[in-house]
Amino acid sequence: MKAFAIDKYGNTPLKLMTFPMPTVGEHDVMVEIYAASVNPVDFKLRDGKVKVLLQYDMPLIMGNDCAGVVTQVGSKVTRFKIGDEIYARAPKARIGTFAEYIAITEDAVALKPKNTSFEEAASIPLVGLTSYQVLHDVMNLKSGEKILIQAGAGGIGTFAIQLAKALGAFVATTASDAGFELVKSLGADKVINYKTEKFEDMLQDYDAVYDTLGGESLEKAFEIIKSGGNVISVSGVPNARFAREGNLGLLKTFLFSVLTWKITKLEKLHNAAYTFHFMSDSGKQLEIIGKLIEEGVIKPVIDKVFSFPETQDALNYSESGRAKGKVVIKLK
Repeated sequence: MKAFAIDKYGNTPLKLMTFPMPTVGEHDVMVEIYAASVNPVDFKLRDGKVKVLLQYDMPLIMGNDCAGVVTQVGSKVTRFKIGDEIYARAPKARIGTFAEYIAITEDAVALKPKNTSFEEAASIPLVGLTSYQVLHDVMNLKSGEKILIQAGAGGIGTFAIQLAKALGAFVATTASDAGFELVKSLGADKVINYKTEKFEDMLQDYDAVYDTLGGESLEKAFEIIKSGGNVISVSGVPNARFAREGNLGLLKTFLFSVLTWKITKLEKLHNAAYTFHFMSDSGKQLEIIGKLIEEGVIKPVIDKVFSFPETQDALNYSESGRAKGKVVIKLK
């Protein structure tokens, strides 16, 4: 089969390579991929920026989420059959959706929402699961609470705004002029133009911040949080608590403690909790998300669709930061 892969870490173009067909385990489904989407983790992984958390053998097929059709099932698979239209976020240890086929454990797979195309379905798994886990599982965001969602017009932001509104929250977000109307249409209650305004000067007493940027934006988030609030990041640096809970060992626990000393200081200063979230694949949660999509509560937001031979162009476009919503690769 054909797939786009890397043979070493670094900011170099992906290579179109030929690989053997994936091996289907007893709990796996073979998926013929019709569409895949691009996420920031793809170019971070390519550059080797997540090596401290994830280790891979080379060559490595890139891509994390997809939609397609089941063409083979393992002997112990019970939830799917050949011909099912599905979508999935591949488990971290078995990524590789920039390819014609992938074998995925059935626990990570869900039936594609009936009212979506394969391209729309492929745009959802990673951003959907990340946001569901952050807002529902970790934050336990409640009706009436106030949340800032950074970069509202991005892939994560466009999903998170809709989910937060469905949970009954008051949503503030940051966007440029180009993304203003989009985030308003998705339900954002307050929009800060990050090019001319500072969110830390305009917001106060917020219950939660969903940080997708890291760096200075993450540090500034503590200035708007009320006592007892939550700052959850998917782009910042993991802290010592994350390392301990993940049993990453004393060395990484110490390393993350040193790297996040300033964040830890801000936690204590503002009496707020900082959490680094590293999403997990979940077919059951994709089923929940799928129902929200079928009910019209959440709609996929796609900026641009590229063909399979244009996979590198898709990665470049996503990395440019210009995309409003998701960037998708169409294979079928």
